[in-house]
Amino acid sequence: MAIRSFKYFREQAGTGVRKTVAVAAAQDAHTIEATLRAAQEGILDYVLVGQAREILDICKSLGYEARQGCVLNASSDEEAARIAVDLVRSGQADFLQKGLLQTAVLLKSVVDKESGISQGRAISHIALLEIPGYPKIVGITDGGMIPYPDLEEKETIVKNAVEMFHGFGYEKPMVAALGPAETVNPKIQETKDAAALKEMAAQGAFGQCYVEGPVSLDLAVNRESAQIKGYHSPISGQVDIFLVPNISCGNIMAKTLMEFAQAKMAGCVLGAKCPIALNSRSASFEEKYDSLMACAQMLTGGQRDDSFAEGGNSI
Repeated sequence: MAIRSFKYFREQAGTGVRKTVAVAAAQDAHTIEATLRAAQEGILDYVLVGQAREILDICKSLGYEARQGCVLNASSDEEAARIAVDLVRSGQADFLQKGLLQTAVLLKSVVDKESGISQGRAISHIALLEIPGYPKIVGITDGGMIPYPDLEEKETIVKNAVEMFHGFGYEKPMVAALGPAETVNPKIQETKDAAALKEMAAQGAFGQCYVEGPVSLDLAVNRESAQIKGYHSPISGQVDIFLVPNISCGNIMAKTLMEFAQAKMAGCVLGAKCPIALNSRSASFEEKYDSLMACAQMLTGGQRDDSFAEGGNSI
């Protein structure tokens, strides 16, 4: 299968078992609008954690009435993060959404050894992009968490991303470990790492997936270019996940596609016990909404639940 646009997430997320999102520092209009829109559409339940009075005022200004008991007060961003994480840890919520707080504050609670939801492995970011002219959604990882990942960290980054795409319903995600060329150069670490990851994938280290590397971007996305250069790989023109050498490459690649190619983006953090919908505090409603949809779809895995029904004007 291939997911061609974020519209798929919007359509499919509502057909599965409805999940609950805990929003940390929810006092942000775009975050609240994205969450309550999803709830109104029957896709999600929610708990909004943060400055309760401000949250309720924002809900009212947007024309929504939050459900009773679904707004929890927190006196600080740190407390909001702790409460949101504890809701997941205790099973009262299924995943997290970042609101109006710094990423580091939220992740500090996520990875807390005593009260967090870490799985003991590296946490990584994936930018999901809908790019005009490319036939399907792609993931770029990691452009937001690990500055200069070593081979062990790259192994975890690939595992996290492949796990997400399996959750989307992909049987065998195509992964391109990017580099400047298709040959291993002992002076260029990312080419050596890419070759090692390809071998790991062949031995089943990541489950069902195909990892190619090292491979340059043009041959990964353009089958005609690959044919001209005599490069033969099943990933050419079919890549689902781009593994980048470092955080700068990933960040620049995603933002370039957004600014120059009008790509749409959703951002998620992977590797904890649940996915985290995580965007810039200045991100649009649409970006935050699509990030919620991606996390929900990863968790529902296509399981249908036709039992829910909306009633009244509150959501």
